[in-house]
Amino acid sequence: MTPGSSHPDILIVGGGLLGCASAWHLARRGLRVALVEQSQVNAGASGQNAGSLHFQIERRFLEQGEEAASDAARIVSLNRLAIAEWQGLEDMLGRGLDIAMHGGLMVAETEAEMALLAFKVARENALGLPTRLLDADELRARAPCLSPHLAGAAWLAEEGHANPRILAGAFAQQAAREGAVIACGARLTGLAMQADGQYRATIEGLDGLGEVTTPRVLLASGHWSARLAGLLGLNLPLYPVPLMMNVTERGEQVLPFLVQHVGQRLSMKQSEDGNFLIGGGWPSRFRRRADGLPDLDRPGEIVEANLLGNLAVAARVMPGLAARSLLRSWTGTTCISADQLPLVGEVGKAPGLFVAAGGSLFTLGPVLARLLAQTIVDGRPADELALFLPDRFAHLNAFAVLP
Repeated sequence: MTPGSSHPDILIVGGGLLGCASAWHLARRGLRVALVEQSQVNAGASGQNAGSLHFQIERRFLEQGEEAASDAARIVSLNRLAIAEWQGLEDMLGRGLDIAMHGGLMVAETEAEMALLAFKVARENALGLPTRLLDADELRARAPCLSPHLAGAAWLAEEGHANPRILAGAFAQQAAREGAVIACGARLTGLAMQADGQYRATIEGLDGLGEVTTPRVLLASGHWSARLAGLLGLNLPLYPVPLMMNVTERGEQVLPFLVQHVGQRLSMKQSEDGNFLIGGGWPSRFRRRADGLPDLDRPGEIVEANLLGNLAVAARVMPGLAARSLLRSWTGTTCISADQLPLVGEVGKAPGLFVAAGGSLFTLGPVLARLLAQTIVDGRPADELALFLPDRFAHLNAFAVLP
């Protein structure tokens, strides 16, 4: 840490997209910001994902039944804000971010899946998201590289992808220009609330062991956030999920769209360099510590059956992929909440403690960071965050004791 950063207005823990974007917005609003990251900026899930910008209701919500899907549809209002955020992000940060928003297709292979798409599109349209159902002929006309056996798709013109390797760093750079202190190689090892309501944080790394006193703390550390909240005796229902992604050799540009599948785990797009990025939520496997528990600090292991399953779905949707070579597969660990919606906002049991973690945080990260910064500065939750506030799980901390 640097001189003057031991008493910031807010300490942010985590140098991923949410942490760095929040640091920039808060520094722009005049707060003294200190951000600590145990590794390097963008070393976690923010930099390991495939960079999809998926604003349609995701398959993981649809597979839980109509009632759950209807509840999840409430996220569409935030997705609409996220679209506008991404469309203006390069101008806002003053640099290119490899953002391509040429449209997205959620495909179906059967009539039953088409019925599910129709259900989804109706709820999205009712909430102002202009998705459109395409029949088989319309889909073939729009994306002739996809299988002629597909039954149809849902189309959204604003979907696409961005470069996850540079986004968090761009926010970090701008945050530092606004005066934020960003310390990499600095690990939070202790956190306590004092009698006056201030937080005392113990930071290990850089200059050895140091302490930071601050009225506000933001945990934006992905699956580590639950562990860090545990330092205060608090429970956050965040669960680590190890996933894997794949990339093929380069080829002719044939797929300008993001492709998802309504009934299978699939996310696929072609980069500007011609490589195909293939994922969609297929799990990897945690390595084990000596005591047999999952090792959350090391990358997961590829599960061969899941790798083959992911590639098989992709090749079924786009037969031409079968002729391409797989260059690389890698793993990364994200986290989901108990209801699969993000946790974003203040923890009521611990005034001044904020969290930003959970699913879809690449797609929603920029807009959530802005709304969270607004919440912190204004002292009240932004209306758009009502669905994501941590206190929907307040019962988990009913017995927590803080000063």
